[in-house]
Amino acid sequence: MTTPTSSSRAARPPGTRSPGRAGGSRGGAGTSGGRKAALAAFLGSMLEYYDFFIYGSAAALVFPELFFPSGNEAAGVVSALATFGVGYVARPVGGIVLGHFGDKVGRKKIMIVTLLMMGASSLAVGLLPTYEQVGIVAPVLLVLARLGQGLSAGGEAAGASTLTLEHSPEGRRGFFTSFAMSGTMAGIVLANFVFIPVAALPEDQLMSWGWRVPFWFSIVMIVLAYVVRRRLDETPVFEAEAAEDDLAPLPLAVLFRTQWADVLKVLFASLFAVFQTVFMVFGLAYATSEEAGLERETMLWVSVVANAVAVVVVPAVAALSDRVGRRPVWIMSAVSCSVLVCGYFWAISTGDVLLVFVFAVLLNGIAYSGMNGLWPAYFSELFAARVRYSGFATGSQFGFLLAGFAPAIGFAVMGDGVDAWVPVAVFAAVCGAVSALAVLVARETHKVPLAELGKPAPRR
Repeated sequence: MTTPTSSSRAARPPGTRSPGRAGGSRGGAGTSGGRKAALAAFLGSMLEYYDFFIYGSAAALVFPELFFPSGNEAAGVVSALATFGVGYVARPVGGIVLGHFGDKVGRKKIMIVTLLMMGASSLAVGLLPTYEQVGIVAPVLLVLARLGQGLSAGGEAAGASTLTLEHSPEGRRGFFTSFAMSGTMAGIVLANFVFIPVAALPEDQLMSWGWRVPFWFSIVMIVLAYVVRRRLDETPVFEAEAAEDDLAPLPLAVLFRTQWADVLKVLFASLFAVFQTVFMVFGLAYATSEEAGLERETMLWVSVVANAVAVVVVPAVAALSDRVGRRPVWIMSAVSCSVLVCGYFWAISTGDVLLVFVFAVLLNGIAYSGMNGLWPAYFSELFAARVRYSGFATGSQFGFLLAGFAPAIGFAVMGDGVDAWVPVAVFAAVCGAVSALAVLVARETHKVPLAELGKPAPRR
């Protein structure tokens, strides 16, 4: 499709609509369409992020021994966690490419593509030979499979969030769109439930075939998600853009010409994700190391409980942001996480399991949900319709790069002794502060009508 050339169309800011245009200020398909989209986003995100996070558990628990030379345990852990970060390197590329097509051919089609990419990549991990079998080829293949996961994840959150937002009723966009992230947390819970019995296997069975089972099981998850998403309707917002021949030929070029500042704000705000990868991956590896000495099964249950709480808290906090605004909830969440991350690692260093559970729930289950429940709606709301998928995906995925390497950075900067965790906690807290500042300078969007999103704020 080509961009209209009439003077009236050219004079209209990107993302605005002529009178009577489909979608209007109400947007979406009302409550019914919002519920259907929210359910599809929840199930799809749950099933896709199951795949993405079983990799994180495996990278922390078994990959150092399976895919890297023996003899240096610390080097093996850092190398395995670096392959986790490689997925985040691919995410900006996936965000750019999939965002382009999401704004060109539709949200629904690209959401199906992301599922199939993730399924193929995850199944490939479960079929890989180990270092003992093929030498250096093993970690190379592992990295390639992880790149496939990252490319898929780069477009998944933006697609699910954009589609749900554009189906949601006014005044409840935060609540409906948050189900994409509730699904993500449910996927993490599911991943841990699968990994708990696997981690409990005898060492020889775990290292020979047990670790592969969660990856094999992912193909069933992807088939189910595919069925759900195939039945979902395209958004009225995108269909209206297509009907009026108003799709940008190069969405990324339009994005950086009209909303480059919003891309930067989303990028820096996205550093909030460091809290999750530090909690999920570094925390798991650190807690089960010789220094802390906690059991693998215990820490997997910690993740299950914290993320199960988040499944409920995420939509509740998002609904609160529909009433009081995105920015105050986000900033309070970022400050709380910066404090609680210190408490969480201190609890691990004491070896007190009850304290670990308490701080895990406070940090990941409650405080982190204040950002995790908002970013699907907030990042989508910052951009006009014709560049919404691209803007969301590009800004967030470049920001998530640091989160991807946060576990490896954590092991690189951690100290010695009982206070070894302090530099890691400081690193995470600084990222939280940057995220809060980025949101502080961004505009509030919770009461802006759908048709007006992405337009410059009126001068006063």
